[in-house]
Amino acid sequence: MEPDDTKLQFDDDGNLRHLLSLRDFDATLLTRLMDEAEAYLTAPGALPARNHSLAGRTVGNLFFEPSTRTRASFDLAGRRLGADVLNLDVNTSSRKKGESILDTIYTLEAMQVDIMVVRDASDGVPAYIARHVKDHVSVLNAGESDVSHPTQGLLDLLTMRQHNPDFGNLAVAIVGDIQHSRVAMSASEALRAMGVGELRLISPPALIPDASRFPGAVIVDNLADGLRDADVVMALRIQRERIGNLDGIPGIDEYFANYGISHESMKLAKPDAIVMHPGPMNRGIEIEGTLADGPRSVIAKQVTNGVAIRMAVLSRIGKMMSAQ
Repeated sequence: MEPDDTKLQFDDDGNLRHLLSLRDFDATLLTRLMDEAEAYLTAPGALPARNHSLAGRTVGNLFFEPSTRTRASFDLAGRRLGADVLNLDVNTSSRKKGESILDTIYTLEAMQVDIMVVRDASDGVPAYIARHVKDHVSVLNAGESDVSHPTQGLLDLLTMRQHNPDFGNLAVAIVGDIQHSRVAMSASEALRAMGVGELRLISPPALIPDASRFPGAVIVDNLADGLRDADVVMALRIQRERIGNLDGIPGIDEYFANYGISHESMKLAKPDAIVMHPGPMNRGIEIEGTLADGPRSVIAKQVTNGVAIRMAVLSRIGKMMSAQ
């Protein structure tokens, strides 16, 4: 997203119109969204929260890249708020047949789709769409190349806050392919805005990012240095196709030995440290299976929080539309 595109996210009254990244969000707005999301959380086994705040609205999920959790949670979030939900993916869209993305967007506008949730493997697509939609249409970024995944950043932030609301005294360690991770990017933007005590990015040397993309973060290639006394440990997915195929990328066994999150490596973190993963997990590569399923893991809670966060974002967008 180009710097000028940050202006697209808010209308003239400062209301959220599009969600493209977390780069220009402040602690006040992040806190409000987390508070609103928590209002949608119910006890395990209880009926999920519902209302009709999006009744009469249509949400279009435009997933031009594979997804399970994000797509399903946006689908559920829209339906639980009373919206009509249209799901479109690359295997069913005319874009696969050569239709331009704007022709797809204009077709959906003609069908009176109000909110477009977009995931794409190319950089800049959500902002490009936001610049071209009509004034009454909103665009939400559901994952953009290696650049941004704002609702993932929000749900990760909420999950951390549930563990420890004092971000200023929080040490967060993110482990994996940092260079190509939109999850790490959005998490770092949100944590920086909340004044996190320390953000540590741990990666094999070949996957270390440009430090300018993560201002203020401590970047290391040694797992022990990154995990020591951490409050939060998040493992990132390593694409299996990359392991062992690029110079400097360790093989599977070597990766797990040096960068995998395990019961043993977690002994370096604080005793009450939590374990996170955005999914999907490669068990035995990024994370030990029994650790992912154990009491320190909040991975399932991340999924639950994902629906609540997306309900909060959609509801806020719906209120903006109603006020127009």
